[in-house]
Amino acid sequence: MILRNAVQLICYPDRIGSGLADLARFIERNLDDAIGGIHILPFYPSNADGGFSPLTHTQVDPAYGTWDDIQRLAGRYDLCADLTVNHISDESEEFLDFLEKGYDSEYADLFVHVEKFGEITADDLAKIHIRKEKEPFRTITFADGSRGQVWCTFTEKQIDLNYESEQTYQLMEHYIHFLTDMGIKLLRLDAFGYTTKRIGTSCFLVEPEVYRLLEWVNEVAHQHGAECLPEVHDHTSYQYAISRRNMHPYGFALPPLMLYSLLAANSVYLKNWLRMCPRNQITVLDTHDGICIPDVEGVLPEEEIRNLIDNIDARSADPILRRSAANIHSVGSIYQLTCTFYDALMQNDDAYLAARAIQFFTPGIPQVYYVGLLAGCNDQELMDETGELRDINRHFYGVEEAEQALEQPVVQRLLKLMRFRSHYPAFDGRFELNYSNDSSVAMAWRHGEYYCHLFVDLNFNTARIQYLDERDLSEQSFRC
Repeated sequence: MILRNAVQLICYPDRIGSGLADLARFIERNLDDAIGGIHILPFYPSNADGGFSPLTHTQVDPAYGTWDDIQRLAGRYDLCADLTVNHISDESEEFLDFLEKGYDSEYADLFVHVEKFGEITADDLAKIHIRKEKEPFRTITFADGSRGQVWCTFTEKQIDLNYESEQTYQLMEHYIHFLTDMGIKLLRLDAFGYTTKRIGTSCFLVEPEVYRLLEWVNEVAHQHGAECLPEVHDHTSYQYAISRRNMHPYGFALPPLMLYSLLAANSVYLKNWLRMCPRNQITVLDTHDGICIPDVEGVLPEEEIRNLIDNIDARSADPILRRSAANIHSVGSIYQLTCTFYDALMQNDDAYLAARAIQFFTPGIPQVYYVGLLAGCNDQELMDETGELRDINRHFYGVEEAEQALEQPVVQRLLKLMRFRSHYPAFDGRFELNYSNDSSVAMAWRHGEYYCHLFVDLNFNTARIQYLDERDLSEQSFRC
C-alpha cells in the first residue's frame, strides 16, 4: 500500500489561516505526531462550488499559495488532492476557446453536446439524476452568434466532460501525471458517477461504463505511483464494487450509522456493517459536505433513518434534498443533513470521543475533518451570509483561533486518540469484532505480539482502550 496507515486531516487551503503557508505551519507545529496524511480540498483556480469548478488542475490559486507550499506538505505527509473527473470550469482555457471558435475549436470534443442525443423526452428527463432544480443542460452562445447546448450536471459554471472523446482521456492523464509529479499520493475522484451519459437511464453510475472509466483512471494513477479514492454517495453496494477494483472506497455509511448507534444506544446495525465493510476503505465522520443519507439506506431500517433525521434536524440547518427532473418544484427525499458532527451529538464530549474511537478502530484509514478536529460548532452566521447550507460546517478559523480551539479538553483527548491510532503497531494487523451486548461495541486489532482492544458502552458514552505496551508488552489502558 502506498499510503501510510495513519490518521489523515481533511482541510481547506484557506480555512485555518489565510493560505497554504499558514496551514503548513499550523500542522507542523500542532499535528505532526498525530497524522500521516492530509486531504487538501481544491486549491486550484475555480469560479464556483467552493473550489469544485476548476479552471485547471495544473495551477495553485495564487490566493492560497504556490506549488512550493503543496510540495512542502507532500514531503512530510501523504497528500490527497481532488481530481474533478466529471467537469471543468466555464472559464477554463478550453471552454473559452470553444465559445470563441465553436465546433471548429480544437477543444470542441471535450464537451457533451446535447444535440447529438436527438430528442430527449420528458420521460427521459424524469429518469436523469440531477443536482439542481432544472434540466442538466446549458444553452451557450458562440462568438458568431450561433447557439448550442452543453451538459452541466451541477452549476451552470461547471461544464461536463465528454468521455466518448479521446481528448478527455488525454486531459485526465495529463492532470494525473502533473499532480503525482507534485507529490500527490491519493487522488479523490470527485463526481465520477455523473460521467456516464446514456439517455433512457439515470445518467448516474451507469454500469458497466462507469467502472471502465474508474479502472482506466486507477490504472493511470498506479502507473504514476498514486492510489484512487472515488467519491460517491449512494447505496453502500457501490462502495463494495469500488473496493473489489483495487481502489479505496469511502465508508460513507459510518457517519449516520454512528449517530444512530450513539443516540439510540443500539449497536446492532453498526456491528452488522462492521462485519462486512470493505477493509481498504477510507473512513470519515464529517467532511465538507453534509451527513449523507443515501449511504446508509439498506444498512439502517427506513423507520430508524427517519428517526435519526428527525433527531438531527432539530440541531441542523435545513436538509439538502434530492432533486427530481420530472417536477422541478418537487424536492424529493432528503439527501444530506447539514450539521457539525460535534453539534449532531449535542456537544457531548464523551459521545464525541466514543464516536472517534469507534471510527479509528473501524477497518480502513481514518480521516478527520478540520472542524471536527477542533470540535467546531455550527457556523450559523457564515451560512446566513453565503446562503450555502453546507457552510454551517465550513468555518473560517484564524490561526490563533484554531490554536485556542486545540486547547479544549475534548480536542486534547481527541489528539491523544489520533496519536495512538497513527502509531500503534497492531493497526497494521487483523481486525477483530468481539462479542458485546446490543448497547455496546467491542473491537480489537492484533499484529504479532501487539494487541489493542476498545470497549464502548453506548448507554453511558464511555470508551476505554486496553493495549500491550510497545516496549515491554505490559498491559496498559486509558479512557478516550
